[in-house]
Amino acid sequence: MCDERIPRSRREFLTSAASGLGAAALLGLLREDGLLAQEGEPSGGRLAPRAPHFAPRARRCIYVFLAGGASQVELFDPKPALVRRTGETLPPSVLGNEKFFALKPEESFLMGSAFGFRRYGASGMELSSLLPELGSCADEIALIRSMHTDVFDHGPAEIFASTGVDVPGRPSAGAWVAYGLGCESRNLPAYVVLVTGRAPVSRSVAYGNGFLPTVYGGTLFQERGEPLLNLSEPPGVTREMQRIQVDAVRRLNEARAEATGDAEIRNRIESYELAFRMQAGAPELIDLERESKRTHEEYGTGRPGEAGSFATNCLLARRMLERGVRFVSLFHRRWDHHSDVHSGVEENCGIIDRPLGALLRDLGRRGLLEDTLVVCGTEFGRTPVTQNKPPGPQAGRDHHRLAYSAWMAGGGVRGGRVIGATDEFGWKPVEEPVHVHDWNASLLHLFGLDHLRLTHRFRGLDVRLTNFGGKPVERLWA
Repeated sequence: MCDERIPRSRREFLTSAASGLGAAALLGLLREDGLLAQEGEPSGGRLAPRAPHFAPRARRCIYVFLAGGASQVELFDPKPALVRRTGETLPPSVLGNEKFFALKPEESFLMGSAFGFRRYGASGMELSSLLPELGSCADEIALIRSMHTDVFDHGPAEIFASTGVDVPGRPSAGAWVAYGLGCESRNLPAYVVLVTGRAPVSRSVAYGNGFLPTVYGGTLFQERGEPLLNLSEPPGVTREMQRIQVDAVRRLNEARAEATGDAEIRNRIESYELAFRMQAGAPELIDLERESKRTHEEYGTGRPGEAGSFATNCLLARRMLERGVRFVSLFHRRWDHHSDVHSGVEENCGIIDRPLGALLRDLGRRGLLEDTLVVCGTEFGRTPVTQNKPPGPQAGRDHHRLAYSAWMAGGGVRGGRVIGATDEFGWKPVEEPVHVHDWNASLLHLFGLDHLRLTHRFRGLDVRLTNFGGKPVERLWA
């Protein structure tokens, strides 16, 4: 059956105001008269900006995820007793019946950090001596030392941290924020993902939309070259020609959606429209030559390898937020240290410390940190004991779900404070335990979203990010 909205002749195509070239002229006139949004203004449709449940502290977020299980023992949780008792075995009363990925308790020994900790800022927050640049921003950071999770293997733990369950199919936290608040950019997605080195073990599940419409899922950008594959027009194809093609495909999709009632077709229409608009917005976004030499030096974008890549991604994240992107995830998967934990952590701190410090300072100078939430997490921690080796340069640590550290800054967070504490070995929380569900509830709360009210009807159920528990950690902002 022929759709009556599709022009049937060349003359109709060229002259129709409802489609074809006439539509392009009409769009131009409407924009000139101020009756249609200009490029760069907030998007419509499913990504239109929406009001939060209550007054928000944050408008946008950069989520740094140190995939692999970053060692809190080396980075964030100083344990003098652990240093003193290096080489001893963990008391059976502490070990309990905990399960591990590969650890054999009888072959594993207590081992403290080889690098020590320093006090930073007016708050005197103790962080690793390997993190001087991040430490310079300690008074902006709220550090949680009592994080814990339910899962001790990488893929399920990444999914659990992001979606609140340990199996695929649920929306990530970034997708929930995009779903709850929409986007403030017309030409860019609400949620963007940047990866340094390898992707997380769980791949796109860690930043996917799950059962939410596809426009809310994370869009993977490249930090060099074309930000998205096939973004540029093919040779000989003008932007006007592509607009005509996209309009024709849209009309066909709309006819099919009306005939079938398939909501996913509407999602696809919006995705095509966003992809077309991104051809205008994305190239300018990734043109880092517009940034000053001082900015590049501060972030360290010119460094070789992953150091320069991570720095570039941090700078890109800031540029995205300035252009209306709601949520940016930065993944760095180098933190799975079953051996050589000391040299591995030292190398990785050399990659992330300078750019993260620069990012926080840069956001502060630009007046963005006040309502930009910067968070840094991981899927679980590392054991205070070695993994089946005596302490030494080659020793590593196994996965540890019972205790790890994470931090938040900006976006209404009260900096310069430490929340929670672990026992003398760093084995489990003994003060203010914070579960992954609490972390996610807190993230939504800072955006003005009630985690109990932000729901989506799926298979007859009102599903949310925190279906299985969680409450906001008020000490993060109170």
